[in-house]
Amino acid sequence: MVDARWLTALLGIALSVAISVLAWVYFDTFLLFLLVPFVPFLFGRRSRPETKRCPECGFETDRTEFDHCPRDGTRLE
Repeated sequence: MVDARWLTALLGIALSVAISVLAWVYFDTFLLFLLVPFVPFLFGRRSRPETKRCPECGFETDRTEFDHCPRDGTRLE
């Protein structure tokens, strides 16, 4: 399944290219700058899961199934 952010970026790029082609055909100019706003969508970082940490021993995990530290049973923050 395609991420909504990717779908938005791809749709925006397709629309920008279509507008650029139409401008080139009708006005004899190429509007490449219409593509520039969508570059961050394509190369942006994906969000990472929140890291949980044990205040007692320093155990860290990003797995959601851990609510308590497997070492000492302290609730993860």
